[in-house]
Amino acid sequence: MEALKNYQYTALNRFLNYVKIDTQSDPNSPTCPSTEKQKDLGRVLVNELLELGLSDAHLDEHGYVYATLPATTDKKVPVICFCSHMDTSPDCSGAGVKPIIHYNYQGEDLVLPDDPNQVIRLVDHPDLENQIGNDIVSASGTTLLGADNKAGLAEIMDVVHFFVKHPEVKHGTLKILFTPDEEIGRGVNKVDLKKLGADFAYTVDGETLGSIENETFSADGITLTIHGVSSHPGFAKGNMESAIKIASEIVAELPKEKLSPESTAGNEGFIHPVAIQGSVEEARLEFIIRDFTDEALVEHEKLVEAITQKVLLQYPKSSYSFTVTEQYRNMKKVLDQHPQLIDFGIEALHRSGLQPKLQSIRGGTDGSRLSFMGLPCPNFFAGEHAFHSKVEWVSVQDMQKAVETLINLALIWEEKS
Repeated sequence: MEALKNYQYTALNRFLNYVKIDTQSDPNSPTCPSTEKQKDLGRVLVNELLELGLSDAHLDEHGYVYATLPATTDKKVPVICFCSHMDTSPDCSGAGVKPIIHYNYQGEDLVLPDDPNQVIRLVDHPDLENQIGNDIVSASGTTLLGADNKAGLAEIMDVVHFFVKHPEVKHGTLKILFTPDEEIGRGVNKVDLKKLGADFAYTVDGETLGSIENETFSADGITLTIHGVSSHPGFAKGNMESAIKIASEIVAELPKEKLSPESTAGNEGFIHPVAIQGSVEEARLEFIIRDFTDEALVEHEKLVEAITQKVLLQYPKSSYSFTVTEQYRNMKKVLDQHPQLIDFGIEALHRSGLQPKLQSIRGGTDGSRLSFMGLPCPNFFAGEHAFHSKVEWVSVQDMQKAVETLINLALIWEEKS
């Protein structure tokens, strides 16, 4: 497209500013957003949107940013939402991020200056093979970068900037949604879909250049509580049944060569103990269960309970309680009913000179739950890599391609309407 040929992308400068704002979410907080500091970035984004002329841009009390880019066409076009999340992972510090641009990458190891033990190596990050000559952004070695998902924020903002600067380019109404708390699984808990008013959406929170993701894990959580028998340890023979030891035996019985995160890939699901706490009298185990079908989830949950029952045969005075909580479901069930979402996405990738990669996510996104809430929502690449770690990185050129792809996507929806 002619308007893109000489376009001066703004995504990088926006991104460098966004990552300096600490937006780490907190799974132990009951509030929404889980941390007030997420609103610091929300206010910045709202101000930028208002400056671009999106007069309804606002931050609500729950930490969500909403805005509308009006249509420039007379056609009746479905309303499309672009969505990214503002929070960063609790797994790694997001305070005091110092972004570094490594210009004209040539395959060398990138030693991060604030902790030389943190090195981005080609051997560890195969996607770097496709980045020769590109500019790589990393953090300085003591924090994550925040490309997950501030790259997506910057890219969506750049799309808005492009369309505002080029009103002659025809597109339908675009809705902007920036969410808090995605990293702790609560990213759409308080979203107001009626206020948003979109027909379809795309999250911009993926990894590899050219990828579009139409499938996620289905996910459940298990809380397993062991009720043991406590007594004075000096007089415990024949009486004490330690809940701590019972819980430890259950974990030891879990499969190791399969159904474990460290031994699975592709379409394989897993059982993953993520927390254990307790005393002799009572211990609690928390599991996350993941697979691509609901039926497989049920089988994994039955296995955990069967292991529990087997171990407890040795402890006749003890008992257990077993609670399964639904977390999210594979969005493919919904997206298969709206094939144009993926078809138009693939065409947008082709127009941007990219080879489309239709992929599954070994995890979830806001789009998983949005899809089941009535807003079908696949996921586009943002270019982020090694997320949740101190060696997280993103390519400037990949970010610009994400902007181009989203622009082309909006054009295709207008053209096909």
